[in-house]
Amino acid sequence: MPAIQPLSAFTEGQRRAIRYVLTDIDDTLTSHGRLTADAYAALERLQVAGFQVIPITGRPAGWCDLIARFWPVDGIVGENGALYMRYDRDAKVMRRRFFQSDAERQAARTKLAALSHTILREVPGCALASDQQYRECDLAVDFCEDVTPLPREAVDKIVALFEQAGATAKVSSIHVNGWFGDWDKLSMTRVFFRDIFGEDLETIRDSVVFAGDSPNDAPMFGYFPHSVGVANVTPFLDRIASPPAYVTPSEGGRGFVELTDALIAVRA
Repeated sequence: MPAIQPLSAFTEGQRRAIRYVLTDIDDTLTSHGRLTADAYAALERLQVAGFQVIPITGRPAGWCDLIARFWPVDGIVGENGALYMRYDRDAKVMRRRFFQSDAERQAARTKLAALSHTILREVPGCALASDQQYRECDLAVDFCEDVTPLPREAVDKIVALFEQAGATAKVSSIHVNGWFGDWDKLSMTRVFFRDIFGEDLETIRDSVVFAGDSPNDAPMFGYFPHSVGVANVTPFLDRIASPPAYVTPSEGGRGFVELTDALIAVRA
């Protein structure tokens, strides 16, 4: 595993080349389950400075509609890559794209509903995520957000039950997300950049920074040369095959603010 460098190793020249800021939300923008004023303001500061800002999250479609519409962002990839949304404020039109067709999503939801009963029965203490009713494409199982935190062994069992059923499973800092389909955060990010910006992500990787904190961010950490983990990524490093290139001094939203300060400093 390559050594992770401190954020201070992210050179001025590298930061000056950044045009796009991609970020996870939970425990990357948020701190202890809350979005602080400083972290939210950092999104707007980045936009004002000329960056394109896109959250890349495991949170549900219902949340993504609100975030795309009301937050100072240029679009959002949600449900770990199952969809993206972008709100055209001039035309007042929400643009949505899903990885699967309506029929495929309906069939998958039926299978996930049946699987949810098995997981809840086999793993005492877990629960369906409180945002499950707003999801289009995946099943989110809560292991520490609104339930008493479960041990790693229980989280591993949730993952195993998803995989035994033929589903993909990814672990975030709060949920295990499972789905029937072939996508992840990176695959839909590629689609978003092609559709919205007319860019081939492969050719502009050096102009993108991604911030995250947990195992489901591994595809993004591995792909982008300038990937940043907020400090609370450290406990997950033994479960992240591709770690971030840099780590911030502080955890959560405070770490994201540190990254924002570093990016804006070279624009000034």
